[in-house]
Amino acid sequence: MKTALLQAPLLSPTAPAESAFAAIGTALRVLHRANPVLSWTGWLNVGLAVLALALLLLDPRVVTGAPAWVKPLKFSLSITAFAWTLGWLLADLPLAAQRAVQLISWGVAVSMIMEQAVIFTQAARGTTSHYNNTSALNGVLFGVMGIFILVNTLMTVWALFLVWRHPLHGPVGYVWGVRLGLGLFLLGSVLGGMMIHRMQHTVGAPDGGPGLPGLGWSTRAGDLRIAHFLGMHALQAIPLLGWALSHWAPRWAAALTWGGAALYGGAVAALFALAMAGRPLWATI
Repeated sequence: MKTALLQAPLLSPTAPAESAFAAIGTALRVLHRANPVLSWTGWLNVGLAVLALALLLLDPRVVTGAPAWVKPLKFSLSITAFAWTLGWLLADLPLAAQRAVQLISWGVAVSMIMEQAVIFTQAARGTTSHYNNTSALNGVLFGVMGIFILVNTLMTVWALFLVWRHPLHGPVGYVWGVRLGLGLFLLGSVLGGMMIHRMQHTVGAPDGGPGLPGLGWSTRAGDLRIAHFLGMHALQAIPLLGWALSHWAPRWAAALTWGGAALYGGAVAALFALAMAGRPLWATI
């Protein structure tokens, strides 16, 4: 049972590093038994990350100011984290909801595979995958990717409905962390939709200018990717916060998890407002 793993000393906040690595391996095996579809989706993207890293070293081409294979690498890592986290969180739903979980998992898996197919195809062609209507083919590929981004968002809405409707296994802080984390993840997804609406992620300058090393976030104008990134990774951060609080302050875990989620959401909103004002993050650090 996954919940038993969460409660084991192996995953206690004071566990040594060796135990933490052992816990990760055990967690991945448990995930594979609970949700093989999202487990394999994650492993596929681990393989794609290795491929993108190799191509990054071999292919010197630059797309919108960054090496061509940086975006495929970042998306591979992000999708791995998303698929494995979602599969892990949904494993706590009761048996009655597992049929819906299977459908959600397949919807997410197909959506992520299609998105990656477009991203890797466009990187190989030496052009950008997002907001690209410079030719009929580029427009079609971006449209296909947009359709599957929408499908993935709808699958996540369904997942959010399930975790609010059904009781989850686990301590109360963790349960609220799953619910609130999925909600904030959807907020991050909406911010991604704002970039699609604007057909660029930079506010106040064209895409592709100077950016933070490794991340590419604009250092001369607003960048919507920062709030989008933080919102999307609430899927990991808020359940982990709720789990930790359930161990450290069980009596107040629910209230503290709500408070942490509110602060996290406020940070996402502040970063969004900063970007929409055309101000780079570095100016505030």
